[in-house]
Amino acid sequence: MIRVLLVDDHPVVRDGLRGMLESEPDLTVVGEAGSGDEAVTAAHTHRPDVILMDLRMPGLDGAGATDRILAALPQTRVVVLTTYDTDADILRAVEAGASGYLLKDASRTDLTTAIRAAARGETVLAPSVAGRLVQQVRNPPQPPILSTRELQVLSLVATGATNADIGRTLHITEATVKTHLLRTFNKLDVNDRTAAVTTAMSLGLLPQSRP
Repeated sequence: MIRVLLVDDHPVVRDGLRGMLESEPDLTVVGEAGSGDEAVTAAHTHRPDVILMDLRMPGLDGAGATDRILAALPQTRVVVLTTYDTDADILRAVEAGASGYLLKDASRTDLTTAIRAAARGETVLAPSVAGRLVQQVRNPPQPPILSTRELQVLSLVATGATNADIGRTLHITEATVKTHLLRTFNKLDVNDRTAAVTTAMSLGLLPQSRP
């Protein structure tokens, strides 16, 4: 008997999944959770074989919950079941350790087959998701291009310089420094100076070690 935990913030969805799965002779639903935090607690309580995990939920999301659960319960298999198939969502789930990624328009047969496959340790991906991952491997995203001035500003930020310090060093106004930083934040998809420096280093845009 494969023990399944349902995680979705919509009770109607969980009810539908429970009714579908419990008609299968080898599947049993051992618990439900309506958020990522509840999923972590329920996983520890019920020790399911497979978790059907929604991605976008209030508070801790599905990818975050997957990461926490698998860190503590590595034998558990997580199959993402979501309406979203964007590259970012897919990659986050896979990086968190999900064994499968299905869309909510999957058929009953596809869903139950995926649960059984995940329980055996196999990876199951919806065809559209598999295609996106192949594209990611074949055409990895290129690092963002920062202008020479943006790199100069960020390099000074990495040394701990303030906006005023940077302005004096580069002979530009503080307002111009802020403009360069905002553009850099946008290109690197970050919200603060520390994250910008860390991300730039990880992408090879700045040296890892600083004087």
